[in-house]
Amino acid sequence: MHASQGRSAGLGLALASAFAFGGSGVAAKPLIEAGLDPLHVVWLRVAGAALVMLPVAWRHRDLLRRKPGLLVGFGLLAVAGVQAFYFASLSRIPVGVALLIEYLAPALVLGWVRFVQRRPVTRAAALGVVLAVGGLACVVQVWSGLSFDLLGLLLALAAACCQVGYFVLSDQGTDEAEPADPLGVIAYGLLIGALVLTAVARPWGMDTSILAGRADLGGSSVPAWLLLGWIVLIATVLAYVTGVVSVRRLSPQVAGVVACLEAVIATVLAWVLLGEHLDAPQLLGGALVLVGAFIAQSTAPKAASGGPVAGSDGANASEGPDGAGEATASTGPDGAVGAGTEGGERLSAGRTTP
Repeated sequence: MHASQGRSAGLGLALASAFAFGGSGVAAKPLIEAGLDPLHVVWLRVAGAALVMLPVAWRHRDLLRRKPGLLVGFGLLAVAGVQAFYFASLSRIPVGVALLIEYLAPALVLGWVRFVQRRPVTRAAALGVVLAVGGLACVVQVWSGLSFDLLGLLLALAAACCQVGYFVLSDQGTDEAEPADPLGVIAYGLLIGALVLTAVARPWGMDTSILAGRADLGGSSVPAWLLLGWIVLIATVLAYVTGVVSVRRLSPQVAGVVACLEAVIATVLAWVLLGEHLDAPQLLGGALVLVGAFIAQSTAPKAASGGPVAGSDGANASEGPDGAGEATASTGPDGAVGAGTEGGERLSAGRTTP
């Protein structure tokens, strides 16, 4: 019962994260079109969120001593890398396409689990990823020779590679006696990401007057500061908090495929608010992404004869003192823990997103 409730809560958090992340591009693109450099928008987003999370960072300052590698990796990949590459791609390709390419991350994470950690994956998880990747192919219309801007596609693919780091690092250390608090990891990840982006974006050259003006959101004039507030509070702070906690309650592979819904949400929002219309094959592709996410998270777990299986949430479980199943985690060659989740239940790895 505890494991089932924990999984349901994890799925709810993953969906909340997908909705929050999905609105970031729609809010950011009007600011970019108003004249802000994409890197400046990223810096404002990360620096603003880091400021909001500063009290949390102070409360968990012991993490600087206990988990410096985790914090630096999260800041470089899950914060600075994902946001910089994604926002840069927005200046060249539509919001929905950029996010759908970014969510090749589920396939990349399963590849990590299968070929780096050398652990088997369930057929359901693999099928979900195959459907999601097939949907992505429809969205970018590979049969027409990738008619979109090549550099924009490459930037979105780089964001996908960094997204893998987000899911893997979010799950790291959950099998330890004192796992790193996810809020602390997020807070320091944002602070480190802000420092890195300050050096890269050089915000002192930003035209701040744009933030005092208005931006065009699908034909409607809205205050630029309102869009920035949405990006910082909802699409960053709320999105990261719910996203990281959901990974710990599910697993990187399962949570990542569910996060593919972010791309569908972003595509719909871009259509409604920005007028970025997609044709029938692209809509079919978005539906395939949705179906793939559903299959990956809803299939019943399979028993494993050997080590933990990616995509399974009940393999090799032993009953913990609270009645929740506790699974043994396996550590990859780089030290990243690919299995196990914290928060009342520990699931064998299996999931994907931002």
